[in-house]
Amino acid sequence: MAYHITKAVIPAAGLGTRFLPATKAMPKEMLPVVDKPAIQYVVEEAVSAGLNDVLMVTGRNKYALENHFDRVYELEATLENKGDHAKLEKVRASTNIADIHYFRQGDPRGLGHAVLQARMHVGHEPFAVLLGDDLIDERDPLLQKMIQEQQKRNASIVALMEVDPDQIHLYGAASIETTDDDDVVKVLGLVEKPSKESAPSNLAIIGRYVLKPEIFPILQHTAPGKGGEVQLTDALQEMAGATWTGGVYGVVFRGKRYDTGDKVDYLKAIVELASGRDDLGPELKPWLKQFAAGLD
Repeated sequence: MAYHITKAVIPAAGLGTRFLPATKAMPKEMLPVVDKPAIQYVVEEAVSAGLNDVLMVTGRNKYALENHFDRVYELEATLENKGDHAKLEKVRASTNIADIHYFRQGDPRGLGHAVLQARMHVGHEPFAVLLGDDLIDERDPLLQKMIQEQQKRNASIVALMEVDPDQIHLYGAASIETTDDDDVVKVLGLVEKPSKESAPSNLAIIGRYVLKPEIFPILQHTAPGKGGEVQLTDALQEMAGATWTGGVYGVVFRGKRYDTGDKVDYLKAIVELASGRDDLGPELKPWLKQFAAGLD
């Protein structure tokens, strides 16, 4: 039975230690990318793909996430009285964006454990998982393609991206075989953070998944893996080798992705996104050229 996919799960319980001390009191998902927090880009991506029911799996000190997507009546009233309707519209945009729910993960036991917490909310339907560290350029319809492939193949879908073989140890790597679509591969197996020498390919899993609910009973019995955490990659490895799950396919992403969990990539995201905006680009780009010309 094919379900119309409407639900997105966004794990957001991480501590963000790579951005300390900025994330000592502020969730890493709330770090601004130009003038919006990173998490808002992710929610907007889900909504643009037709996923209006969003569950955030959170942890301690994540109240700022809930506050950001909630109403702020005093601020709205102040902007209304000033007649500043442009800012008022921006404030209300995050409030009305989607039907957002929250669930506390409790023990931070890994991505697989975080996804498992969504079981009651998701039920028996396929659903998407979007990691907040990965920002996908809004001009690249990755999630839409993944949803289409899930409906077409009745399988679980992961997003894959070619990376430098020297960097594959930072990712989960896929063993694949080709299909009739150059952008879609069948996933035969997955290895979490392999060495360059042992990696089955340089196709890395990035932070987008469209999963069948069969993932939940598998996660239920998945033992902790690398780092003592329940790894989603381990559960997907089992799904890929089992016929009753429908298997796993990968959509090869060739667009623009920003890893905002990495400091340099985070800065690149801000510069590139700001440069492409009509309100900021015309002033920023000439300055960037002048600045770059002066670099050694």
